[in-house]
Amino acid sequence: MGKQIEIICVGNELLIGKILNTNAHWLAKRTTSLGMTVRRVTVVSDDIAEIATAVRESLKRKPKLIITTGGLGPTFDDKTLEGIAKALKRKLEVNEKALGMVREKYEAYVKQRKIERVELTPPRVKMAKLPERSKPLPNPVGTAPGVETKVSGTVLIALPGVPSEMEAIFEESIAPLIRKEAGVTVFFERSIFADGIMESVLAPLIDEVMHGKSYVYIKSHPKGQEKKPHLEVHFSTTANSHETARKCVDGAVTQLSQLIEENGGTIRRQSEKHEH
Repeated sequence: MGKQIEIICVGNELLIGKILNTNAHWLAKRTTSLGMTVRRVTVVSDDIAEIATAVRESLKRKPKLIITTGGLGPTFDDKTLEGIAKALKRKLEVNEKALGMVREKYEAYVKQRKIERVELTPPRVKMAKLPERSKPLPNPVGTAPGVETKVSGTVLIALPGVPSEMEAIFEESIAPLIRKEAGVTVFFERSIFADGIMESVLAPLIDEVMHGKSYVYIKSHPKGQEKKPHLEVHFSTTANSHETARKCVDGAVTQLSQLIEENGGTIRRQSEKHEH
């Protein structure tokens, strides 16, 4: 099962291109930095059957963690929890703890004079309806709680689609969970920039380095034009310590840089190292 994670983003607005999927980008980068491996990102519409299918298919691959974003609000098209309940064949029911969280939020809104009185209308109660045997996660920024559901060896987390809410719940409730799961695993990355060498020439050089250092992933990213090639070459690895991770990447960087220069390229500059 390993330390794998899958991300499922829910929302018609993502599929029609109205909203850029910044949540997937943020989650992928953040979870990778914490030592997990993102294996798949899926985007589905606000449709119960589509959400359920995506969740069931993800569960079949047995990742350690599945994170969904979007569809937890009070409106008619917020259907993520219904989809999860359908996928798990569990009832959707009002969770008293979640209802308490929602009530506290509206009480705070009254004190802040954002609303006149606390009224738990059906749309507001809807945010407290969770799949059976799930637990709510506090939302430090917004109203709808996050949701945690355990399914065999997988932890399924549902987060709101509003980026500030999603990130806040993640940092408070999910990051500690991932740190515990990842243990001492460290992610390390570094980039170099190469000029004067075409990507088609660089490709076999990368293959040569990766063949000898399979624990380091190397990917080239063209930044210039075919007639004037300028390439970013990104190196990344995971290891049990910062020192080991750095040595692995530095060895690959040194070897590839030498090969690039032997093939007529030049290393113009190197980006800063990033350790997590």
